[in-house]
Amino acid sequence: MGVKNLWDVLEQCKKTLPLHHLHNKRVCIDLSCWIVQLQNVNKSHCPINNKLYLASLFHRLRALIALNCSLIFVTDGSIPAIKLSTYRRRLNLRPEAQDGANSHSQNLSSLKRNMGSEFSCMIKEAKLLGLALGIPCLDGIEEAEAQCALLNLESLCDGCFSSDSDIFLFGARTVYRDICLGEGGHVVCYEMDDIERKLGFGRNSLISLALLLGSDYTQGVRGLGLEAACQMVKSVGNNDILRKIASEGLSFTRKKKISKKQGQVKCNDKETTLSCKVNMNGGIQNSQTDDQYLRVVEAYMNPKCHSADSDVVHRALVQRPFQHEQLQRLCSRFFEWPPEKTDEYILPKIAERDLRRFAYLRSTSSQLDVNIPMKEVPVKCPVSAIIKRRKVHGRECFEVLWEELYGIKSSVVPSDLVESACPEKIKEFDDKRALEKKNQRKSRPKKSGKQCSLIEIDQKLQHLLLDIELGSESSPMASREVISDQMPTATEVNFMNRDPPIILDSDCRTTMLCQETDITAPKHEVIDLLSPSPQVQSRIVSRCTQMNDQHITIIDLSESETERSPEHVRKARELRLFLASIRDDFN
Repeated sequence: MGVKNLWDVLEQCKKTLPLHHLHNKRVCIDLSCWIVQLQNVNKSHCPINNKLYLASLFHRLRALIALNCSLIFVTDGSIPAIKLSTYRRRLNLRPEAQDGANSHSQNLSSLKRNMGSEFSCMIKEAKLLGLALGIPCLDGIEEAEAQCALLNLESLCDGCFSSDSDIFLFGARTVYRDICLGEGGHVVCYEMDDIERKLGFGRNSLISLALLLGSDYTQGVRGLGLEAACQMVKSVGNNDILRKIASEGLSFTRKKKISKKQGQVKCNDKETTLSCKVNMNGGIQNSQTDDQYLRVVEAYMNPKCHSADSDVVHRALVQRPFQHEQLQRLCSRFFEWPPEKTDEYILPKIAERDLRRFAYLRSTSSQLDVNIPMKEVPVKCPVSAIIKRRKVHGRECFEVLWEELYGIKSSVVPSDLVESACPEKIKEFDDKRALEKKNQRKSRPKKSGKQCSLIEIDQKLQHLLLDIELGSESSPMASREVISDQMPTATEVNFMNRDPPIILDSDCRTTMLCQETDITAPKHEVIDLLSPSPQVQSRIVSRCTQMNDQHITIIDLSESETERSPEHVRKARELRLFLASIRDDFN
């Protein structure tokens, strides 16, 4: 399709650009080229009835919509008369039918396409899907790539999606040959400025290459190689090549050749000479006249298209609304998707597109030195608030809460987009987080507060211990004592100090030693109430020892409640629960 081997000529001008390059651009799409691409990719995996090509088209479109890329579908109209022979050859008609087409092509008019064919039905479905997404469609008079090129040449769009290389011959300046989605998504781009600078080929030179190499409109010069054709065109120059063809035909491409049998062959040098081809037997083939070459040049220079100022073009440039319910019905019909699945695919992209439009509005205003606060912008910001920061495929993002938008509540968008659209929302989010952290710090008890609470704990423990000791005296069976003549005065235990420590003896008893204590005891393990500690066993023993009279009082708080008064058991249980709560507080 297009000019034979032209993409090979332009290979060194190919650029691979990130998909983000298309944001905020208006792009025309040669719809037939996209359908052919997607059909060829998917037809080996499933039948056409599964409409996998249409689902692939849907995913391409939603990726471009999220970039706020304004799209215009352009479709083919009638088949140009000059292309009929090529068209019939592609349909595998009989050779005689082709010969008849060649001999009478100059007297034929353009041929209307079969709108009932399978391919035409695929185009109709794609147009319906595009209209539901808010994408207008421009039906060309003849060639879709010619209409795309005209819009690009007249600066009505920023580029064209097409795989037909002859789009450059129609005047296109920026062409995107292919697109790749997903992580690392990109487009393959060719710029006419690069072709002119690197290769020295302008539009006239490319038309000349089509005449030499062959295209949809001409069969080219048989036996002429790609490199030789490029050298011939460069030797004449872009400004003079078409003038030379108009005056001499393709005679400048011929050199005097010696045939194998008949020797030297010369061609007529008159201005109306036929283009000559030397066959393997030394004969001359008169394939095309100069008039035919001129018709090819005319077809590329002045194709039949809607003019840039026509009403049809103006209508195609108007932005269409997104038809939510219509899209749900189409996706249910084509793909058997429930409405929820359709919304999951498209609504986050629509929301991201609206945010890009808002960002574009603000950036344009700032470029004009008009800095409007966000609340005074005529269009409401689609972001209600920022929920949290996220990272997607290594890229910094925000999860944002949307204003009422087709029922979508939240989604993830790039952080740089939010920063360009509504930096005020980022400031609100950061201030809110800082305030929350500050409040969390205030809610934590200060060190002095801890000391105060420990004093209270110390006092309560003293009262509990004394009450338990007194209770144990009234019930001989509730305690085991080694009694002297006089009960010692209770020594106060200060839980704020390291002395006396709380000690776990070898038989799993917790022992609290008084400040004047100096006893010989088995191996002990010190347990600090101020640090996380293992759960203390239920049996708690308080030993108070005096140096002078060696009077020892043992209070057994083990869980065995036999031989103890109810009051003693209750107080022991309270002490165990209280000590457990202290550990939980400090942990």
